[in-house]
Amino acid sequence: MNLRDKIYDIPDFPQEGVLFRDLTPLLLDPVYFKEAIRQMLSKIKGLKVDVVAGIDSRGFLFGPVIADRLGVGFVPVRKINKLLPRKTVKQEYALEYGKDGVKIQADSIKSGQQVLVIDDLVATGGTVKATCQLVEKLGGKIAALLFLSELTYLNPRDKLGNYKIISLIKY
Repeated sequence: MNLRDKIYDIPDFPQEGVLFRDLTPLLLDPVYFKEAIRQMLSKIKGLKVDVVAGIDSRGFLFGPVIADRLGVGFVPVRKINKLLPRKTVKQEYALEYGKDGVKIQADSIKSGQQVLVIDDLVATGGTVKATCQLVEKLGGKIAALLFLSELTYLNPRDKLGNYKIISLIKY
């Protein structure tokens, strides 16, 4: 089963010149979604994971399922402008024209925990790098970064250094 069959290319979205990869058809098809989860789990087999951190918002689709299958907890990593109760820790990062950031609850990751970071896509690597910095600020260790797809032509691995990066689909 080829997961690419259920990821549609939408040209010129959200602006002209951008090719958007729409994974909604994959999410709508329970057979393909189950296969995506199966493939993700097979790629991390044997990896020590204490907690899964999913990046807002599509990391929330895959992360809790992976965490459930691994028998570990799930940490939502939110964009700075989103609500998150209790005390949070944040990490900002530069965009081409401005800045953005992510945050997590300060008590969500314990020192020494092995953290699997999950998102649907890695493009430039800015958001996931900020997520890794947050995890490390709290004393967590990055077990691996897991993505459904990777835009290799944007060179995210250059920004992500020595982290273990796992992608099911590479564009």
